[in-house]
Order: sequence, then C-alpha cells, then structure tokens
Amino acid sequence: MRNTITALVAAATMAVAAVSIPSKAEARWRGGGGVAAGVIGGIAAGAIIAGAANGGYGYGPGPGYGYYGGGPAYGPPCYWQRQRFWDGYGWRIRRVRVCG
Repeated sequence: MRNTITALVAAATMAVAAVSIPSKAEARWRGGGGVAAGVIGGIAAGAIIAGAANGGYGYGPGPGYGYYGGGPAYGPPCYWQRQRFWDGYGWRIRRVRVCG
C-alpha cells in the first residue's frame, strides 16, 4: 500500500512539474485556466500527501497521542484583570495577566 501511495505522489509531482514549465512571456491575456489548474492541482496534491501522511486512512492518531498539558505549577496563581488606561485619545480597557 505504501508503494502505491509513493507512486501516486511521485506521479502527481511529475505532472505538476510538467505543467509548471515556464513559457515565453506574452503581453496579451489568454484566460485564467492556468491559475485554476494550478489551484486544483495543489488541492489534489495536498490531499494525496495528507492521505499518505497518516497511513492512507482518513483518521488521526489513536488514543494516547494527545496533549495532556504540563505538570503542576508552583508559585502564586495568575489571573486576568481588566485595567483602564489612557491612550492619548481617551480611556480604554484592556485585559492584563496578573501574577502575584
């Protein structure tokens, strides 16, 4: 399965490289098909790479891979407080983190 995904990614890369070869510059408008093709190709390549990154399945990592935060914090607790301040034009209120 991994070889198949690798082959698909390589084929998509070659197709994008073949389309993106620069051509002679011209000063006339020839439509926006190239931009649309580039956007669609980028979306397709991203989907292929994302599918290969997680083993070819549409699921994220299993249980046990989550972020559980740090350990206990020692010291005084911190809290958010609203404070008024003058900004040169008028009084405003901002939230400030206060650690005792």
